Amino acid sequence: MDDTPAIEAASPTQVLPAAPAAVSGTDERRDYRPGYEIVAERILEYIAEERLAPGDRLPTEIDLAQTLSTSRAVVREAVKILSALGRVRAHKGRGLFVADDEGMLVTSRWGGFFRPVDIDHVLMLFEFRRVQEMSASSLAATRATPSELRTIEVAMEQCRHGVVHGQVDVFNQADEDFHAAVSAASHNTFLVSAVRDARRLQRQSSAIGIHDTLGENAGAAVEEHEAIYRAIRDGRPDEAAAATAAHLDRTLEDYRREIQRRLFG
Repeated sequence: MDDTPAIEAASPTQVLPAAPAAVSGTDERRDYRPGYEIVAERILEYIAEERLAPGDRLPTEIDLAQTLSTSRAVVREAVKILSALGRVRAHKGRGLFVADDEGMLVTSRWGGFFRPVDIDHVLMLFEFRRVQEMSASSLAATRATPSELRTIEVAMEQCRHGVVHGQVDVFNQADEDFHAAVSAASHNTFLVSAVRDARRLQRQSSAIGIHDTLGENAGAAVEEHEAIYRAIRDGRPDEAAAATAAHLDRTLEDYRREIQRRLFG
């Protein structure tokens, strides 16, 4: 799509969803939902409800702040997050636009955008990941080349290094590399794409609502990675799939606990 926006400005017919009280800091659950998180989610809801396409213009930061009864500073922080996630693009002197990001998995069948802090969406995403990654690891156990096995092993060891030395960035990157390497070893282009896009959506949950930290079960993740790697290396597809399922199920439980902790303390 070209750069010509389909929407020139926020018109009276383009009404953003009403903001919850937490945007102005009066909600009792403000410790769970910082203002910028709520604003980021409401912007995503607006994009979905208005069925805006990549390249369409969003209201200005000032208009968003007025509509959501919050400050421009909070809106600016929300926009920074959404920009980093590839959901919006800020063009100096021109305004805010819906980003052209094929990884958002936006189709009419979804009926809108993935909402990173919606637990139902997170659950569905993990169900999707479970199906795709079990298949990918099973195929990798029968198709991985020596070079691909080495790539998986290196990523696994980098995850371990990140945990041992408390380096969250190292762990996160190695975790991405591990899952990407397993899917690549499946030699199935569609699985590679599905795994990549699903994990991109999961990263949005980590950026909005569930913060990136080395959780108490990061060490367990390393051991689970090793179980997956060994099953693939030894050519055991059923064990590779089972190890992948166990890994994703445990990761989902971590997400559940973190959400409950922030909700109820």
